[in-house]
Amino acid sequence: MSTLSRRRAASAGVVAAVVALGAAEPVAVLTGPRSAPLVAVGGLVVDLVPEPLKQFAIDVFGTYDKIALLVGTALLLAAFGALLGLAAARRLVTGLAGIAAFAVLGVAAALTRAGADAFDALPSLVGGGLGALTLWAFVAGPLGAEPADRKRPGRDRSDAARRDRAGTGPAERDGGDPAEGDRVPVPRATPPSAPPPAVAALAREAGTPGGWEPVRHDDDAESRRRFLRGAGLLTGAAVVAGLGGHWLAGRRGVSAARQAVTLPAPATPAPPVPAGADLSLPRLAPYVTPNGEFYRIDTALVVPQVDPVTWRLRIHGRVRNPIELSFDDLLARPMVERYVTLACVSNEVGGDLIGNARWLGVPIRELLDEAGPEDGADQVVGRSVDGWTCGTPTSVLRDGRDALLAVGMNGEPLPIQHGFPVRMVVPGLYGYVSACKWVTELELTSFADFDAYWVPRGWSAQGPVKTQSRIDTPRPRSRPAAGPVTVAGVAWAQHRGIGRVEVRVDGGPWQEATLAPAVSADTWVQWSWRWNATPGEHTLQVRATDTTGETQTEQRAPVAPDGATGWHTVKVTVT
Repeated sequence: MSTLSRRRAASAGVVAAVVALGAAEPVAVLTGPRSAPLVAVGGLVVDLVPEPLKQFAIDVFGTYDKIALLVGTALLLAAFGALLGLAAARRLVTGLAGIAAFAVLGVAAALTRAGADAFDALPSLVGGGLGALTLWAFVAGPLGAEPADRKRPGRDRSDAARRDRAGTGPAERDGGDPAEGDRVPVPRATPPSAPPPAVAALAREAGTPGGWEPVRHDDDAESRRRFLRGAGLLTGAAVVAGLGGHWLAGRRGVSAARQAVTLPAPATPAPPVPAGADLSLPRLAPYVTPNGEFYRIDTALVVPQVDPVTWRLRIHGRVRNPIELSFDDLLARPMVERYVTLACVSNEVGGDLIGNARWLGVPIRELLDEAGPEDGADQVVGRSVDGWTCGTPTSVLRDGRDALLAVGMNGEPLPIQHGFPVRMVVPGLYGYVSACKWVTELELTSFADFDAYWVPRGWSAQGPVKTQSRIDTPRPRSRPAAGPVTVAGVAWAQHRGIGRVEVRVDGGPWQEATLAPAVSADTWVQWSWRWNATPGEHTLQVRATDTTGETQTEQRAPVAPDGATGWHTVKVTVT
């Protein structure tokens, strides 16, 4: 059994966990960032965690949900390491077995990811081995406390010596002279430079050099320094290795390849944005969302780095003519450019998981027509390079809407985090059934034969976008001044279009808002209404009606299983 205190044992376990995670990162530079234990285990958590917890994370952290998951996973692994340190202090083999279990979990998580091979096990194996070595070094090796039965030169750990230091040694107990080698009891408050005369005389008679030797009350001071020194050095080295590995992985990414892409001019350019489509009001979302502000919700903890040179798209399954295309093949085809608003099914009423952009791509309808779907192939499964899947109705992709295999976004190649080099864009469907990023396959099948990623997790197999509206200004709990106040926001019903937006105050009659022009029915629309605000607390509500005459319902419903419903409500205090 080690003589480590509980605090030091737990700290040793945490350091071992940090070393394991940090050492794995440089190895993952060679095998791919998805094979790093933190990311691999985090991905496993994403796949296995109950759906309500996922939605809670999105509600709380929004587009920072992945960072929160990685930080939370790291903290859980650190806590696990602390428990292993405590276990190792009692029985080393138990702690080492825990480290081995940690490595096995990392290996299993890495090898079960889509496209994994045997080399993806290396980061977890290397990290686990170094973590085990670290734990041993602190518990039983050179960085740990001394075993209780080991004596160090110049120091006496015998029972007699301990009694002497407590003031009950032979000299005091028997009233005689101190024997050779016995320690002289010294009060802690007595400074070494001014020993009591009686004690000094006893010390001289005992032959103590200089007539005085201060007693070392902390026998573990040197051990503690050695422990802290080792913990600091190993933690620092692990952090540097981890950050360095992350940086190197980024250097091995596809940013340079993306910058080298020259997008072709569209054969069919997007219609120009009408004058007045963007009201340019403070706090009102712009009509076209900049790439850097476009929402991102997906399951990829590490953004896939897909080289356009090696990228291939397979259109296969229940088709008469399977197709395989390279990136150059895709760019050589006639391109279509369209403004399309995309929305996430996880968007709460009044939420911001929605954006509008100008997309450049190849119509999916043309590719499907060439492939020739067989009868009964009513679902097109888009498959990402990381194995994620979405299921889109074949009829929707062939009904004439501008469903694209997009290569460009707002005049530049797709941002890497938004699906570079190729992704799907389908107007009128929530992203979980249509917006496959980093797409590498389109497989024709049927809804009866295959459930895409989110369907077994409780979401609907088909997800048409619901008619929705949002108040952007004034903001909730704001304090506008009395008098004329512009109430404004956005409304959307992709592929149907917005026909009317209405606003009411404090449950009063509905007042029709003014709609700004829009490029097409596939984008959201800005709206505004002039309110003569009076002092006091007020409640504003908005509802939209699409061009089919369907008005959004007042009934509140959660995002699962097919999108939230209800009127967006904002409370303000007019001063």
